Amino acid sequence: MSPLSAARAALRVYAVGAALIVAQLLRRCVRGFVEPVFSPQPERVAIVTGGTDGIGYSTAKYLAKLGMHVIIAGNNDSKAQEVVRRIKEDTLNDQVEFLYCDLASMRSIREFVQTFKMKKLPLHVLVNNAGVMMVPQRTTEDGFEEHFGVNYLGHFLLTNLLLDTLQESGAPGHSARVVTVSSATHYVGELNLDDLQSSTYYSAHAAYAQSKLALVLFTYHLQALLTAQGMPVTASVADPGVVDTDLYRYVFWGTRLVKKLLGWWVFKTPDEGAWTSVYAAVTPALEGLGGRYLYNEKETRSLEATYDPELQRQLWARSCQLTGIADVTWETFSGSGLPGRA
Repeated sequence: MSPLSAARAALRVYAVGAALIVAQLLRRCVRGFVEPVFSPQPERVAIVTGGTDGIGYSTAKYLAKLGMHVIIAGNNDSKAQEVVRRIKEDTLNDQVEFLYCDLASMRSIREFVQTFKMKKLPLHVLVNNAGVMMVPQRTTEDGFEEHFGVNYLGHFLLTNLLLDTLQESGAPGHSARVVTVSSATHYVGELNLDDLQSSTYYSAHAAYAQSKLALVLFTYHLQALLTAQGMPVTASVADPGVVDTDLYRYVFWGTRLVKKLLGWWVFKTPDEGAWTSVYAAVTPALEGLGGRYLYNEKETRSLEATYDPELQRQLWARSCQLTGIADVTWETFSGSGLPGRA
């Protein structure tokens, strides 16, 4: 990627963000953001990655309020116990716990899954929420570019390692659910299959957008596999909008200034940003339905390229190679081609 291409990527990302901020401001002024109402979810278990901060914290707290047994997967040991205590106190739900999981390390992800499975718990909801945003060029423990490694590959591996438990926990009419948090930046993302690690020329904006695009492609291909295999599991994407969190450390200074001065008005709160994830996790309206892109608790169209089954397949195959996961695509579909969605 040339410097000109990097500049263009940054402008496209900020243009999408500005458009969303204007849309959110108009909605707040006209009718506001109304909190949805969900029925209790007792005796159900959820894992939320990145649940110690921001949208993840609000998601974990909301699911706990609905009566779920919530396991927060994160790498912030120092903050974890205070977060767990606060959620228990706020929701009057003692079934909230923290398990260490560093998405920048495949070893840590595998250890987390092993620890979780030793608990002999079911798993009804997996919320792939954690992520980094526009960080300087650096790599994960396994040598992957950080956006691609943490935002995408870490969740790809985690989901695949937990699929057997999700399958065992789901049932007809009561499907287990995988909810993956992407963002509107995927609309301006480009998937470079020849350089997924952004090693030729690094642009934090392009790398971030690519990781969010990859999450959508992953979700749609996962849903195609789940449907073909008859699994009682669904997979959808949640887009939280522009939310007032701590992820803006590395963004353009003008964006940080807007956030500081007007964030309370034009940005969503973390609670508001979590509503779509919770909706995807529990609403009866999505029972048995996957492959959806959800924004403001409603289905909408994602980037047209995300519906390309060949692009989905290529990314999935490459991801299997990088993580050591067996690719069951061809044996699942027996050469009959991939459906676009469930």
